[in-house]
Amino acid sequence: QVRLVESGGGVVQPGGSLRLSCVVSSPTSDPYAMAWFRQAPGKEREIVAAISWAGKNLNYVDSVAGRFTISRDDVKNTVDLQMDRLNTDDTAVYYCARAQIPYSIDLHDPEQFTVWGQGTQVTVSS
Repeated sequence: QVRLVESGGGVVQPGGSLRLSCVVSSPTSDPYAMAWFRQAPGKEREIVAAISWAGKNLNYVDSVAGRFTISRDDVKNTVDLQMDRLNTDDTAVYYCARAQIPYSIDLHDPEQFTVWGQGTQVTVSS
């Protein structure tokens, strides 16, 4: 059973940056798309960013495009989310997730991600 462990959350002022990291217990070179989701209080969970199994295709929700960058390191078995120019709307619990089916190419479908980490809290506050 693959395990995902997130880290890097914390409290940051508006305009600041954080880098989240997800350690995957199985090789990230395995052909699965990976994604970061978030869930704010009182809101539904939403997909924030996704990266294809080979890292060539990326997808971002409009609200973070140009500010967040998803990447994967198949040597370290990690998937990172660099978050810049954070604002209060980015406050949420952030989850790392892996697709259920290998070689998926549709990064817009959140339902394909079925393996989850425990989440890490990101709070943007002045």
